[in-house]
Amino acid sequence: MKTPLHPVLQQNIDQLKQMFGNSIDLYAKPVQVLGIDCCLCMFEGLSTIERLWVVLLNMLCDSTFQPKDGQDLFRYIQAQTDLPVENNPVTDFDQLRTQLTAGTTVMLIDGCRKAVVLSTQNMQFRSVQEPSGEGNVRGSHEGFTDLLRINVSLVRRLIRSETLTSEILVCGQRTKTEVALLYDRTLASPQLVQAVRKRLELVPLPVLFDSSYLAPFLQRGSFSFFEEVGYTERPVTACAKICEGKLVILVNGSPYAMVLPYFFSEHFQSLDDYSTKAYFASFIRILKYGAFFMAVLLPGLFVSIAEYTPELFPPQLLYKIAAAETATPLPLFLEMILVIVLLELIREAGLRLPKAIGHSVSLVAAVIVGDAAVKAGILSTPIVIAAALTTISMFVIPSLYEPATVLRILFVFVGGLFGPFGILGLLFIMLASICGMHSFGLPYTTPLVPWGGGAVRDGLLRAPWSTLAQKPFDVSELPGGKIEYD
Repeated sequence: MKTPLHPVLQQNIDQLKQMFGNSIDLYAKPVQVLGIDCCLCMFEGLSTIERLWVVLLNMLCDSTFQPKDGQDLFRYIQAQTDLPVENNPVTDFDQLRTQLTAGTTVMLIDGCRKAVVLSTQNMQFRSVQEPSGEGNVRGSHEGFTDLLRINVSLVRRLIRSETLTSEILVCGQRTKTEVALLYDRTLASPQLVQAVRKRLELVPLPVLFDSSYLAPFLQRGSFSFFEEVGYTERPVTACAKICEGKLVILVNGSPYAMVLPYFFSEHFQSLDDYSTKAYFASFIRILKYGAFFMAVLLPGLFVSIAEYTPELFPPQLLYKIAAAETATPLPLFLEMILVIVLLELIREAGLRLPKAIGHSVSLVAAVIVGDAAVKAGILSTPIVIAAALTTISMFVIPSLYEPATVLRILFVFVGGLFGPFGILGLLFIMLASICGMHSFGLPYTTPLVPWGGGAVRDGLLRAPWSTLAQKPFDVSELPGGKIEYD
């Protein structure tokens, strides 16, 4: 139950200090405003004291108003001054906590059960920069920052429509993190918006520091290697998804926006696809699909063919593979697993180390360790080449790096233990799993399965803008687009 503010100022101050445990960064300054006892409350670092005193001193110097009591002073400040006052006053301690941690200043007034909220935010945040994980040649180079209000403003600046809706929710039992739900109310499904809003309100997370924390509570269904949500660091990409009738979730403190629903084909699309020629964009998309299947299947196929059907190799290649394998002590599929694990260790070391030395460590480890292992006869050259090609292919589709890494190890195991039948069986299971998924009531493989005109228009291929502009994409028009999500 919410505790309302007391009419006695000292009781409010005592309970406020008890609430925050006499924190050193809590600024609570008793003052007299036009003869009425008040208390200015803020957190240092979230608000600026200089701005606060400037606006108050201006009011104290220029005003000739003589309030009768605290309520009279509240009405005067709220309605008759030019102070930067929020429209909604604070009436209970839960609202008081929310406003203080949001960076505003709250003025408690003796004899009044309502408090004035002054806009004096001065939060330090990372400036708007280019994202490091979503490179593009053309188009906007702006990326989301860590502050929620800045991220919402970046979206609002690009979509200057009255139908863009932004709702603020609070998640995280301990962190009380602000979450923004953005959508176009004329395009997004009302059932989907209502269901997602309800789930966000009931998320049982103790802490929330990134949008990915919410994914398990928003998705439904059994385990799958692939997620039903996507992420982007670019405001322009988030705006494009909103214009398709999708929902975007922003979390305070996270530069990654969550997009839902999200489809398998969107992992192979990029911002540059729509700023280049249609034939070249289509070629790049097909190349990315090929890179995904190469990243997943190549190591397992290599092991399976070498172990069970070596006659499929050309004679010259077969002789070289056989000669290289006779000099190594490990079975072929264990050797492939060792190389994959080694490459993952090198990648993780380069990722977690400081950037100044991370790339150097990765390069040195890959060249020296790999070359030394081949010369010492621990690893064979064909295995290293196959694993390297696989790793390069995975970098083409970074959003699918996690599932592709695990799947390629599984394909190596089944290829080494069961041969071609194991590869075919696991491939069938993987494709059936992808085709059987639904992203918030919509087929995850849309528009490829079931096959439709959208696959050629803006799926596997991309049609020219003259064709795309005639019928803009809208998720509500997809098969299953009217399914309720609960």
